[in-house]
Amino acid sequence: MKKSTNVLKTMNGRVESLVHQAGSGPPVVFLHGAGGPAWDPFLDDLANHFTVYAPSLPGTEGNPDAVREIRGLWELMLHYYEVFDQLGLDSPAVIGHSFGGMLAAELASTNPERVSKLVLISAIGLWREDQPVEDWMKLTHDELVPLCFYEPEGKIATEMFTMPEDETERQDEEIKRSWSLACSAAFIWPIPEKGLTRRIHRAKAPSFIVWGKQDGLVPPVYADDFKSLLTDAEVFMVDKAAHLPQLERQDVVSPAVIKFLS
Repeated sequence: MKKSTNVLKTMNGRVESLVHQAGSGPPVVFLHGAGGPAWDPFLDDLANHFTVYAPSLPGTEGNPDAVREIRGLWELMLHYYEVFDQLGLDSPAVIGHSFGGMLAAELASTNPERVSKLVLISAIGLWREDQPVEDWMKLTHDELVPLCFYEPEGKIATEMFTMPEDETERQDEEIKRSWSLACSAAFIWPIPEKGLTRRIHRAKAPSFIVWGKQDGLVPPVYADDFKSLLTDAEVFMVDKAAHLPQLERQDVVSPAVIKFLS
């Protein structure tokens, strides 16, 4: 599928963000998780029906220091609204995965008119003392993979975490992944709950909450918590999937999301 990439400047030119785009049809914005941006088969599925825009969190692509120009979560929201403006998007559907799910929910809550439909996939942003979200910044690779994947040794997990054989390329990839995690950590440290519970009632967009039944990183109980806080939401619980149901169970998640958005 043909894709294009635009480099946008926001916050009076101080912040750079890359936006990957493919497809045609109604606009859909996808906000990636803490691991950084990647165009995957789920986005290909969406691009067969919609124009998909996938902006990178500032700092994760292009200028690594761009994230330093954003002071807090509120300025990050302003950045994304400016991205919408530059792309000519008045009220797109917004999909967010994990960390991106928190951002999507915040966008829909702080300015409800800017989000027409909301899809949250394994989203963070809420907090329960009895079932806390795992701190992925402290986890080793061997600890993280079983929490994220229903099949830790399966094809999808293996492909996602395979590192280059060349030592220099491997080091570059390790630095890139670590910095992507650090960029997201700037907005969620020390815990990924920044008051969304107090704002999310403002979101008016019909919402579709997708969760892996075996998610070990963000417990599935949060799906019902999001549903109870949103005014118009349904939950789609996916069996045989963990933190990335859109990849592990692309066969059922893609059609369900496309149907909801159509």
